[in-house]
Amino acid sequence: MVDTLINQVVQRTGLSEDKARAAVETVVGFLKERAPAGLSGQIDSLVGGGEGSTGGDIASKVGGMFGGKKEGEQNR
Repeated sequence: MVDTLINQVVQRTGLSEDKARAAVETVVGFLKERAPAGLSGQIDSLVGGGEGSTGGDIASKVGGMFGGKKEGEQNR
């Protein structure tokens, strides 16, 4: 999963692979440091390609951390 994300950053920004990797690692580290208890391990699992969580579950929780809709919320 991390390699896919790095490739997306390279394609969308034109950064070198090394710079894209550094950017992705920085963002993932930031999210893990700021994540609520228990979510850090799910981030590791998702980025590392593990099976501990689904992408939708992580996206929902991370979106909620930054003011987005949380799982189960409806449009207002």
